[in-house]
Amino acid sequence: MAVDYFAGDPRSTLERMQAGDWYVADGEMDVAARRAAALADRYHRETIFGAAEAATTLAELIGDLGEDVVIRPPLFVDYGQYISIGARTFINFNLTALDVAAIRIGDDCQIGPNVQLLTPIHPLDPQPRRDKLEAAKPITIGDNVWLGGGVTVCPGVSIGANSIIGAGSVVTKDIPANVVAVGNPARVIRHLDTP
Repeated sequence: MAVDYFAGDPRSTLERMQAGDWYVADGEMDVAARRAAALADRYHRETIFGAAEAATTLAELIGDLGEDVVIRPPLFVDYGQYISIGARTFINFNLTALDVAAIRIGDDCQIGPNVQLLTPIHPLDPQPRRDKLEAAKPITIGDNVWLGGGVTVCPGVSIGANSIIGAGSVVTKDIPANVVAVGNPARVIRHLDTP
């Protein structure tokens, strides 16, 4: 990296990441990512063999885990500690939640298989991208949201309460509460009557 992108910035890489600013991943972040991968692997194995410790391992992996959350492994995360999952949420197989920025999932959500929640962003300019700069924008999923199988939620997106995202959709912009949205990019096709 020929350019010193952080000249005059006394913050650590982790501090820049947590602020949502550009950074280049370093050894401290690698250690945290390996810890998360080991916990996710252990959770997977404990779940397969019915070990009572699986719930404890999941609570150690996920930053804020509500009551009665069900996550079917395998589960893939960057760090785990920046994920919040509300009570009674069900997550099916193969969730990929890249929590470089915060990922907040509300209460009573239904997350289908192979869903991707992707917070990282990369520069459009080729050189900073070659120099491995990255940043992230948080994702927020409201209460009682249903994400169909294979949904991808892009960085910085919020999905309002009670909304449904159709299978295979790519959510590139905020989705309001109480709607059905489908497609790539996802667009609202119906408003829901809610009590």
